[in-house]
Amino acid sequence: MNKTSIGERLKYQRQVKGYSQEELAHRTNVTVRTIQRIEKEEVSPHLNTIKLLAVALEIEVDDLIPLENPKEETVKKKWLLLMHATPLIGIFLPLLNVLIPLFIWIHKREDNPIYNKHGIKVINFQITVLILAILSFVSLVTIEKWGFFIFISVVPICIAIIVFNIIYVVQKNKCYYPFSIPFLRLKKNNIYSLVLGFLVLLGSCSAPKQETVERLDGSLITKDSITKKIDQLMTDAEIYGMAVTIFNDNQPVYEKVFGYKDYPNKIVLTDSTNVYGASFSKAVFGVLVMKLVEQGVIALDTPLESYLPKKIYEYEPQTRWHDDFSSLKEDSLYSKITARMCLDHTTGFKNYRWFEDDYKLRVHWEPGTQFGYSGEGFIYLQVVLEKLTGKGLEELAQEIIFEPLGMKNSAYEWKSKFNEDFALGHDEHEEALKKDKDNEPRGGGTLETTPKDYTKFLTAVLHQKIISEASYNEIFSPHIKIRNEKQFGEGTSITTNAYDDINLGYGLGWGYFETPYGKAVFKEGHGSGFVHHSVLFPETGKGIMIMTNFERGNSIFKELLDIALKDVYTPWKWENYIPYQQLDTRDKKQ
Repeated sequence: MNKTSIGERLKYQRQVKGYSQEELAHRTNVTVRTIQRIEKEEVSPHLNTIKLLAVALEIEVDDLIPLENPKEETVKKKWLLLMHATPLIGIFLPLLNVLIPLFIWIHKREDNPIYNKHGIKVINFQITVLILAILSFVSLVTIEKWGFFIFISVVPICIAIIVFNIIYVVQKNKCYYPFSIPFLRLKKNNIYSLVLGFLVLLGSCSAPKQETVERLDGSLITKDSITKKIDQLMTDAEIYGMAVTIFNDNQPVYEKVFGYKDYPNKIVLTDSTNVYGASFSKAVFGVLVMKLVEQGVIALDTPLESYLPKKIYEYEPQTRWHDDFSSLKEDSLYSKITARMCLDHTTGFKNYRWFEDDYKLRVHWEPGTQFGYSGEGFIYLQVVLEKLTGKGLEELAQEIIFEPLGMKNSAYEWKSKFNEDFALGHDEHEEALKKDKDNEPRGGGTLETTPKDYTKFLTAVLHQKIISEASYNEIFSPHIKIRNEKQFGEGTSITTNAYDDINLGYGLGWGYFETPYGKAVFKEGHGSGFVHHSVLFPETGKGIMIMTNFERGNSIFKELLDIALKDVYTPWKWENYIPYQQLDTRDKKQ
């Protein structure tokens, strides 16, 4: 409607409804004389009079008040500008961005529907801004990389929207606030809207809840505290590269990487950086083997030699060294070795053949009778499986483990794509070591993975994926009791009962011990400047994975396990996880 005066608008609306001046007067408390004078533009009606007429005509007040009335425009814009502009004070005094327009709205909403409409839109937007500000702060401390950009972008975007609406309301008497949550609505009861808005406002003022990790004993620790402690431990122990994942309820709840993949050149480590897995390989291989057991390819307690048409030492080697078993021709014990013995380290082989004086592989005791950590046992089992299935280890691992779990950056051999982002190992003096890229696939120690990928694997283990519950129970049972004082070195020949209280033993590819919170299963890795540790508590859904690319990395494992999970049960002396405080300074740096 293009009428420009109240009189013309009133006459037009009255005639549209078919009312005479007398009928309209009858429907209101406004006299016929007053209506006549308004229509003849002899008076400027009071706002309350206009409201009464609008109600009787079932129209909005805006339909009677001419927008071009200079006096009305001045009054209206003054209050509208206050509503839209005062939230900028919230930049300096938080909450005032909501409280000031709220007070203006309460004061003016009955005077004119446009105040009510604009006020509701401003308040809804400003409450939404408060919530976004809180969420952006949470993202800053919880989301790496993008969290910072989210945090710094919220305020400028909101200011831009406010400035746009200040200009828009001056020019068009209109406003537009995108992304607003409709806490207050035009059609709802005003009291209900105010109460709802007030409750939301109180909620927006609350401090963001700090994210926590639940430890074995039920105590909670904030993620910030864990991060600060790891930073402190790494600084004190002079360890400059690490990835940590902590599990609660069978899910990763803390994932963070620290430091560098190449310390001398200060190149940052990420969760997608390729990291040499070392003996983490054995945990993956254990699950792979159990899948083949389920498929009937092999049985755990059948001597491996019986699966082959000829003696293992009669096969022509296909690799540089690991499938050369020619030295077993004179050995009378190896024929008793089973898959179970290979996985629980009771074959009698030394860790690797180069630990023998003559570099020849041999069995040192009756297979199955005592623990002796051996990568050679895993190699023997791998070679037999490859001959049985006609598939190499890498093909089997991709088919059974990596592809089903989405571990796209994991392999038992070096892939060209790993060249884009890989970590170097570092020795005791922070010197980077040359990356070994020509390893042939071996189930005991050539895994290439990333912190993100290996977290996927451990998550799958906690959820009992890939293999059945019965198979996991088989893996996570003590098949041999451990009485060695140490896992490696001179202590392996010393017998002790120091670990009887935790029933330390070995399962199938995983170590085993018991705690007041149920059984625990663990696997470590060490080689080429990389030192790793993982331990899961399947009955509680808790666990931790630690990956480092510094030789001294395990010097903070004991304290980190305690801080992150209250794990004071891991046999750190048996693992030789000597705390950095106890290391002789000459061993740390010469």
